[in-house]
Amino acid sequence: MSGVVMWYSVLFAFFLLHSARGQVSYSIPEEMAKGSTVGNIVQDLGLDLQRLRLGKARIYTGDSTEYIGLNKDTGLLLIKEKMDRESLCAKTTPCALHLQLILENPMELYTITVEITDINDNPPTFQKRRIQFEISESAVPGARFMLERAVDADVGVNGLQSYSLKPTDHFVLEQQLKASGDKNVEMVLQRPLDRENKGVVTLLLTATDGGDPQLSGTVQIEVTVLDVNDNAPVFTQKEYKATLTENAAKGTKLTTVSATDADEGSNGQVTYYIASTEDSARNVFIIDQHSGEVTLNDLVDFEKANHYELDIQAKDQGGLSDSCKLIIDVLDINDNKPVINLLSMSNSVSEDSTPGTVVAMMKVDDADSGVNGQIHCIINDNIPFALTSSSSNFISLRIEQQLDREKDAEYNISVTCSDQGVPALSSSASLSLQISDVNDNAPVFEKTNYEACVVENNTPGVSIFSVKASDADWNQNARVSYILEDSTVNGVSVSSYVSVQPDSGVITAMRTFDYETLKHFHFRVKAQDGGSPPLSSNVTVKITIQDQNDNAPQVLYPVQTGGSVVAEIVPRAADVGYLVTKVVAVDVDSGQNAWLSYKLQKATDRALFEVGLQNGEIRTVRQVTDKDAVKQKLTVVVEDNGQPSRSAVVSINVAVADSFPEVLSEFTDFTHEKQYNDNLTFYLVLALAVVSLLFIVSIISIISVKIYRWRQNKLFFKSGANLPVIPYYPPVYADGTLQHVYNYEMCGTTDSRMSDVKFVRPYSQNTLVSQSRLGTVQREKKEQEVDDLTLEVRPCLIF
Repeated sequence: MSGVVMWYSVLFAFFLLHSARGQVSYSIPEEMAKGSTVGNIVQDLGLDLQRLRLGKARIYTGDSTEYIGLNKDTGLLLIKEKMDRESLCAKTTPCALHLQLILENPMELYTITVEITDINDNPPTFQKRRIQFEISESAVPGARFMLERAVDADVGVNGLQSYSLKPTDHFVLEQQLKASGDKNVEMVLQRPLDRENKGVVTLLLTATDGGDPQLSGTVQIEVTVLDVNDNAPVFTQKEYKATLTENAAKGTKLTTVSATDADEGSNGQVTYYIASTEDSARNVFIIDQHSGEVTLNDLVDFEKANHYELDIQAKDQGGLSDSCKLIIDVLDINDNKPVINLLSMSNSVSEDSTPGTVVAMMKVDDADSGVNGQIHCIINDNIPFALTSSSSNFISLRIEQQLDREKDAEYNISVTCSDQGVPALSSSASLSLQISDVNDNAPVFEKTNYEACVVENNTPGVSIFSVKASDADWNQNARVSYILEDSTVNGVSVSSYVSVQPDSGVITAMRTFDYETLKHFHFRVKAQDGGSPPLSSNVTVKITIQDQNDNAPQVLYPVQTGGSVVAEIVPRAADVGYLVTKVVAVDVDSGQNAWLSYKLQKATDRALFEVGLQNGEIRTVRQVTDKDAVKQKLTVVVEDNGQPSRSAVVSINVAVADSFPEVLSEFTDFTHEKQYNDNLTFYLVLALAVVSLLFIVSIISIISVKIYRWRQNKLFFKSGANLPVIPYYPPVYADGTLQHVYNYEMCGTTDSRMSDVKFVRPYSQNTLVSQSRLGTVQREKKEQEVDDLTLEVRPCLIF
């Protein structure tokens, strides 16, 4: 046998190849040795070796036995297990293995059909080693006796072809071809038997196949010659038919065959036998020898065998017999669920994958037939996937709609396959698919714009506030960094004002802010993710500087000078509420920090004057009397409304008098005292210079000249030391401190001992100029208020 196999292996070393549109077919003989080459799949499918390796190529067989394997390094299909065509396919022709070559990245499926051709490795065999007949000597020529058929596992020309019988003195063979293709063999009596001449006739039946070399099998036939029995049994039908379902129970009655014999007594008693049958049906059915009832002796499976043919023989006691055929059809029931085999599956897929991309391949089988084996598969609703069938029983799971990981990051897909039977049977398979992220979402700020406040005089490096942006992507694509965009504030880069922490978005002040210099400014912050390429968005940030009470009020009027004495004149006839003067002050802060209030801190006579809390106007609170001192000194405190508050102090001299001489007499001592102090300072400086001259003898003459000239210049310019200071006030001041326009004109006098009298052009017709030894006093009487933009001007003295 091994020699025959080897001879056929050499004979069929070549194969036939057919390939078209993703499928290829091979033809090889059975019993090829392990490692034998079936074909080169790379050449036949137009692939390359790199595609096999990178695509993780593998062979899917559909069952647990792998007869053919793939060498990824060479692209060859190799025999992994010896194949016996008779074990794989029995009598089925052609016998083929249907394989699938599966590739990934991208996912592809190729169909491979390997036909297993038969070699003559099985001789015809008989079930029995000896066949015995009892034939009456009265049997007439032409009597027929059915013989057991031989069985040859091979097919085609290698299968059973012919029978021969030796010797042929009494019997000859006749073969009848059945519809199934098998042959019934009958032994026909051609010469009468004579028991007395020969009681036992021995024959040899030989079955021969058509293989090369030809194989054969034999069985011995013994014919015992009996006495006369001249009527053989006769069946009522030559062919019986029965049906049963594949789930029929053991013992189920199929049918009853019947034969009659015209003889009487023992020669008329008929017994029934199942003469011959296929191996698969040998123990499945039994017959009652006396009644002819055929019953089921084992379970039947439609998927294994759906048709049986039994040869039944009826024999009398005299050895005469007849035969009939029982044809049994097995009916299929829906007893097999669809089986889902996952061929290939992607664990993850990018969210930018195009619709139509294959993510899984499955093969669905149902062993039932007809509508019971028709399969329909569905998946759960409301998911962007669909099932498509490229070929019989092969199903692909494809992307149907654009994926969005931010909406669904994972899909649990349930594939349910149902047959069309009643009731329908179904199977399910669960697939888990992860959606990988791509950078398709830019960071989004929590607000469309940001506003924040910072108090002036802040410490550099203090955190002002933070901006926050989120990114719907995942992992690195969602990592947000914050960047300060380039811009300028008052011509200076914004980075010198603020900085942004890249990771947290915290905005930090880089300098100390001053509200009086900068009240607010704008800049833009960009949020950028870590994707490739990165995506970004920006937002406008407004920083408002909040005022602090860091500036004390400033007194604009009356002006405080060290070289002159200014006095406001109040006539003794002044009524209650007489406007003496007005303290004008401003605060460069804003808001309540610039709200000013005026208080009278000190006064020579508190009962005589008061100051307006809001407007700073100094007025008399009672009638001026003769007892009131001419010289009045007031100290006014100007205070803002900040926390803590800041203040300024102004001193005001007021002269209560009706005539100038009275005013002059009161302020003379003060003038002389001041003059004395000026002369004392001069002589101290002169004494210091004289002492210094003692140490510089070489330049004594030069220093003397310089001292003389310096003294002359001192005496000349001293006359202007007490000139009045005429302050300038802006016509309108912000924040409501000066609500009107005020006009002032002040007059002064020179020292009568130093220079002549200087005259000033009078402001109006009511200006009075006088001259004396102490000085000249200009008095300006009160003018009537023309409108609310003119302030009354009171006479004043300057010494």
